[in-house]
Amino acid sequence: MKSEASTPLRPAVFLDRDGTLNVEKHYLHRIEDWEWIPGAAAAVSLLNRRGFAVVVVTNQAGIARGLYGEAEMTRLHTWMRADLEAMGARVDGIYHCPHHPDYGQRVQCTCRKPAPGLLLRAASDLGLDLARSFIIGDRESDLEAGLRCGVTPLLVATGYGERTRRDFSTNAPFFPDVSAAVGHILDLPSLARRDVRGPGAA
Repeated sequence: MKSEASTPLRPAVFLDRDGTLNVEKHYLHRIEDWEWIPGAAAAVSLLNRRGFAVVVVTNQAGIARGLYGEAEMTRLHTWMRADLEAMGARVDGIYHCPHHPDYGQRVQCTCRKPAPGLLLRAASDLGLDLARSFIIGDRESDLEAGLRCGVTPLLVATGYGERTRRDFSTNAPFFPDVSAAVGHILDLPSLARRDVRGPGAA
């Protein structure tokens, strides 16, 4: 009996959450405090249509600090998914790190960015091609997490992005917001020469 051909790995765009998708608000965990950055949902929808996996990777140290719990965060992310779907967009996964080296259980984990653990876990779960993937974020830790696993980093000015660009040495391309960063990805000549969508993609 013939074995089925393995499914091709998909490229992904990893998105930081706070300061990239939503307006930065200190330790955001309540739905009523959420505010989308203009154009963010439309950018996610564009990536969906072009066949990219879209994965949110977020440090949530507020859990370790005891400011909110896993239940509050899950509630927010469930709402976030539903709100995106209402706007014609979707994310393939949301991965978070609840740890902090100085609070809670003081875990020295492999998932808190700049460690690449969240990206590696998503790649394993979702069948992602890291070498053809990108990460968009506003902090040095986002960029470094991508670099540590071969993912191309892009920096946005929203959130802490302007400060990151000023205070840290980075060669990452710099964009006004996530919408502009996604536009750059979709305009790359390497993508114009091929369709990243796998068999059966919408």
